[in-house]
Amino acid sequence: MNFRIRGLEARQFDHLFALSDAELAAHGAIRRIADGPRPCRISLSDAKPGDELILVNYEHHAVSSPYRMRFAIYIRRGEETFDAIGEVPEQLRKRTLAVRGFDAFGMMTGWEIVDGTNVEAAIDRQVPAHPFRRAGVLRRARRQGRISR
Repeated sequence: MNFRIRGLEARQFDHLFALSDAELAAHGAIRRIADGPRPCRISLSDAKPGDELILVNYEHHAVSSPYRMRFAIYIRRGEETFDAIGEVPEQLRKRTLAVRGFDAFGMMTGWEIVDGTNVEAAIDRQVPAHPFRRAGVLRRARRQGRISR
């Protein structure tokens, strides 16, 4: 099965590192110095002790459904966005993960908690069973104006 894992775009956070602590607070963010491994959501690698981080709230599932989600994330200055097909970064391999599937309406279709060493199998289980089923969901969503082409 092919899957893609992608970190967040670095450029959307670059400006935060130039802000003062008071300006960061106005954005609901704070500067931290890593005292141990902290997961950078851009590079999908762990910060090392002494690395400068920004802890910021990020909306990672911006949908019009009850499953809209946001949470605190760490970002590290100067990182490049992780982007790979069929590859799981080491940072994820070392953690327990929540793998969730969502349909075109932003509704959760399944979930499971897995060890990072087994994430590929969990991703495979979250994909709709039949490609025509997914296509039907997308067609209905387009007709109802929930998504565009």
